[in-house]
Amino acid sequence: MIAAVAVSPKAAKSLRSGNPWCYRTEVTGWPDAALARGEIVDVVDQQKNPIGQAFTASKSPLALRLLTRKPSRELKLDDAWWKSRLEAAWKRRVSLHGRDAFRFVHGESDLLPGLFLDRYGPSLTLQTLSEGADVRKEAWARLASEVTGLKTVVCRDDASGRDWEGLGREKRVLFGNETRVSYHEGTNRLEIDLVEDAKTGSFLDQLDNHVRAGELGRGEALDTFSYHGGFALALSTNCSSVIAVEQDEGAVLRARANVERNGRKNVTVEHANAFDVLRKFSDEGRQFDTVVVDPPGLAKRKEGIEAAKRAYHELNLRALKLLKPDGLLVSCSCSGKVTREIFEQILIGAAADAKRQIAVLERRGAGIDHPPLAALPQTEYLKAWFLRVL
Repeated sequence: MIAAVAVSPKAAKSLRSGNPWCYRTEVTGWPDAALARGEIVDVVDQQKNPIGQAFTASKSPLALRLLTRKPSRELKLDDAWWKSRLEAAWKRRVSLHGRDAFRFVHGESDLLPGLFLDRYGPSLTLQTLSEGADVRKEAWARLASEVTGLKTVVCRDDASGRDWEGLGREKRVLFGNETRVSYHEGTNRLEIDLVEDAKTGSFLDQLDNHVRAGELGRGEALDTFSYHGGFALALSTNCSSVIAVEQDEGAVLRARANVERNGRKNVTVEHANAFDVLRKFSDEGRQFDTVVVDPPGLAKRKEGIEAAKRAYHELNLRALKLLKPDGLLVSCSCSGKVTREIFEQILIGAAADAKRQIAVLERRGAGIDHPPLAALPQTEYLKAWFLRVL
């Protein structure tokens, strides 16, 4: 018999409508006995009617994450059940992609709250962003290896999102030894270090956008915040020349190695600050046919939105001034606090200040392997707008 937690009428309605999150302020009754870290509890409404089972969190403002709508008397959440969810997620991804890198588990969208698994070639990376997932990561890594047949699993629990959950940061190899791996983005092959490189090794959420930019890009191209050269390498297939700008020295070296690995002699990787380069090229009157603006997250918290909006405006204003008539701007934001509506208004404002007209070719987001949960808007974070500058 597991403990029960009661929630407010507002939270009960939200949970039953498909939102799996319940904040601590909406919990109206905790059990008398202390709960273990990440313990699973039954969730009930004010009349003690069952809502389902959820992970608990001891420190996070997000106190409950719903796992299933079945109460514990109807369903036991054991290894066999966890494995069935992992198998379902793997089956969905394998049926979607004929490629060697993709997100295998996307947290709440795969009904595994706080768990993120990425496949890169022969290996997996694991990241947990909830207390319930954190205490089970060793068991889930073992099950994921069994499901996929991949023998290396690297823990990348060094993301800043863990701070908000009250979780410590760490990165280590859980199983295996293949941590320096290669994978493909379209026809390009990239190499990464799963322990040391950013995020979970790379930015898989942008992979489809890299490929699409390569299809639409033409002429002379500029790729800012290039990281390992994903956009730049994709653009190089149709563009006459590509300048890739990256500030991190390690990423520059990796990008240059990826350029050489793929024989892209029309790509030059510059070690520089993207803001400075955009300003310099603008002052010099440089012109490009294609420009990519893909900065890191600029607003990780609500209080940082105004500063982020100013930074996005500045970047896109400069980029728009650099584009030739009929040029292509690929502008991205991975700041979840900057909504799609806010981002589009920033772009419209930057175009007005640049005295340019823009047409929206495509409003894109993260790849199909990173699906947002419809009832949880917070899971839709990435924006990638493809604009024609008239």
